[in-house]
Amino acid sequence: MKLKLDLTMIAILGSLALGLLLPLDGGAAEVLDVVTKVAIFLLFFGYGARLSTEETLAGVRHWKLHLTILAITFVMYPLLALPLLGVPEGWMSESIRIGLLFLCLVPSTVQSSIAFTSLAGGNIPAAMVSATASNVLGVVLTPLLTMLFIRSSGGGSIGMQQIYDVMIQLLLPFVLGQLSRFFTAGFMGRHRKGLKYVDQGVIVLIVYGAFSDLRASGVWRTLDWVDVAWVVPVTMALLAFTFWFTWRLPHWLGFNRPDSIAVMFCGTKKSLATGVPMAMVLFPATTVGVIVIPLMLYHQVQLLVSSVLANRLAEGRDHA
Repeated sequence: MKLKLDLTMIAILGSLALGLLLPLDGGAAEVLDVVTKVAIFLLFFGYGARLSTEETLAGVRHWKLHLTILAITFVMYPLLALPLLGVPEGWMSESIRIGLLFLCLVPSTVQSSIAFTSLAGGNIPAAMVSATASNVLGVVLTPLLTMLFIRSSGGGSIGMQQIYDVMIQLLLPFVLGQLSRFFTAGFMGRHRKGLKYVDQGVIVLIVYGAFSDLRASGVWRTLDWVDVAWVVPVTMALLAFTFWFTWRLPHWLGFNRPDSIAVMFCGTKKSLATGVPMAMVLFPATTVGVIVIPLMLYHQVQLLVSSVLANRLAEGRDHA
């Protein structure tokens, strides 16, 4: 069994370090902010342009499986975040609390959910439909859930202006991308692999900008070992529980092995590619660098755990 080197995560960590070591301020920071907003618009335009209607309709019939995965992503995870609302003020920084809450509210990944489902011998068409549906619905549900939870947690930073920003910067380009498929579908299909690197480049840009703002604003000085002591165990406990639960639940519901694999690998994922741009729209730029730390940690560990489990499930299938 071999674990693949995640070059995307290396690039993200490199941009993180660069943002902290060489932050931008003044006019340069304003230019970067404009470039980032344009890049996010194009990113979600690309998501919409690549979503094939035929692929979506192919697996819709398996509604019970799709509802199960969506319920895990947008109901179970938010419920798991509820105890964070009861943590006494002062026990952790507010940005870290918001980051842990936000981690539980973002949609699932697409590429890695499908890839690990395929490697483990799961239901690939179902994984494609569910992961895609999670991202499409997440454009609306994640901001609404964030508005509900962040207000409840006392953050007070999410309101109708942020929802409007989401509509303009995320939902509008996604819809335009869908409408453009008459002209762009062929191009998107031929260059799907290359466009993936463009998407990853946008994420690297966003992470650099977030941590550049973090360093320039001085917000990072508010972090201490207590925040680390919260982030690591909470994210690891969340990951461990969700992997166990998403493997047991399909068996309780009577799903077969391929469907159970799809539920586990789609249900446990949290998308860095969608979550970071959303955070950039929803939260003040000076706090985004801290808020996305739990999501970045969770994302990296979920890939490592999924690699191990997918290989073991594949070995079990081969010896069955």
